[in-house]
Amino acid sequence: MTMIKARPFDYPYDGKLKPAATALLVIDLQVDFLSEQGYFARQGYDASALRAIIPAVRDLIAAARRAGCPIVYTRQGYRADLADRTPYEQWRHKHAGLPVGEPSPTGRLLVRGEPGFQIIPELTPAPEDIIIDKTANGAFCATDLDHVLRARGITHLLFTGCTTDVCVHTTLREANDRNYQCLLVEDGCASGDAYAHEAAVYMTTIEGGLFGVVAKAKDVIAGFSSLP
Repeated sequence: MTMIKARPFDYPYDGKLKPAATALLVIDLQVDFLSEQGYFARQGYDASALRAIIPAVRDLIAAARRAGCPIVYTRQGYRADLADRTPYEQWRHKHAGLPVGEPSPTGRLLVRGEPGFQIIPELTPAPEDIIIDKTANGAFCATDLDHVLRARGITHLLFTGCTTDVCVHTTLREANDRNYQCLLVEDGCASGDAYAHEAAVYMTTIEGGLFGVVAKAKDVIAGFSSLP
């Protein structure tokens, strides 16, 4: 049996860790979120909290790649003409002072194709990696992510990225409802609000692992290393 040390139970529950059926998800680690001049920082958040997870995510990507696990990146952003932004979203962004589409040193904020939309250089995807572009918080909403995963026989998902409480946890819940076995790497995820991060981690494990399990990056890497 090969398992990853996790809580409230080790992962996967049946002790059958299969790299080809296990994907590492890297959620929204884009310039717009991690740059001190990007969308996240423009809202008044400290992007250093997100940048702090880069070493752990980089190590996880390397370990997953060695083990033969598919790696899936997601990127959040709107069309250049913002035609995919609903009237409610337009109102909410304006009401909350969110600078979607505004010019910045990283290009138009949260707009596809702009420099800020790209994955950060430290975690540049390899040619064989999968990239899913999304508009919603959840990566399954209005994308082909579910089809891509099922086409490859993937049944288990490991979650990293930002922010823990919004896009990561929304995607994890979507995956859980689709019967994927989910593991949240708590030190491979981050939020601009420490309380929100901790709450999202806690909620994952309620009711005996209602949404999945939680593990440290080192334990995920150790699990990969113990594969025969």
